[in-house]
Amino acid sequence: VKSANWRLAMDNEIKSIEKNQTWRLTELPAGAKRIGVKWVYKTKYNEHGKIDKYKACLVAKGYSQKHGVDYTEVFAPVARMHTVRMIIALAAHKNWRIFQLDVKSAFLHGELSEDVYVEQSRGYEKEGSEHLVYKLHKALYGLKQAPRAWFNQIEAHFISEGFQRCDSEQTLFTKRSKEGKIIIVSVYVDDLIFTGNCEFMMSEFKNSMLREFDMSDLGKMRFFLGIEVLQKSDGIYICQKKYALCTGDFEKVW
Repeated sequence: VKSANWRLAMDNEIKSIEKNQTWRLTELPAGAKRIGVKWVYKTKYNEHGKIDKYKACLVAKGYSQKHGVDYTEVFAPVARMHTVRMIIALAAHKNWRIFQLDVKSAFLHGELSEDVYVEQSRGYEKEGSEHLVYKLHKALYGLKQAPRAWFNQIEAHFISEGFQRCDSEQTLFTKRSKEGKIIIVSVYVDDLIFTGNCEFMMSEFKNSMLREFDMSDLGKMRFFLGIEVLQKSDGIYICQKKYALCTGDFEKVW
């Protein structure tokens, strides 16, 4: 609370939650329990190891939830590393460009089917209503069902936009046109990469995502899951020198 950077990050998180209509103030029903919340802070770095932004997440204390009472399904698939490398290799072979999107506060988009109540965060209580709790319409980070709720939400959007899910990789979606144009999208929680052979289809996809979700357009893929990516005219180069602590050459994907 003494740092302006973290206070701003906390304010932005509360604004995102309220903008997304994640909750509403209400009396705690008889027999219902409230779930505590806490702040989690993370300093995010770019591919050069420099500070990119300060991220504060309001997290529900999901460890107090009981299976079968407060939640049921929790599993949410994420892209496997060899799938990401396959997409990079395919793009390099076809001379396609790969782009990246980042969903802001992704779990806040997942709609809940259960009744979940959380306490107000210290320092952000509504004046005169300090005794009330928030009923969640959408998930918060920390809830057991939050990952699944978010994946169901984004999967439903892809299907509505005409995408098909890959049978062998649940986080891989493709969309084809009658003319043979294709776009491929891979999802890793709140990070998306996409590529294809049609600039119009990719632009259309990006615009639909920006309309539906609060997202950041990161442009050409540069840094994903710890992998540094350099897209050049003669190929795509990847490396992890930030983690290897050396200045070795990029590995070229042929």
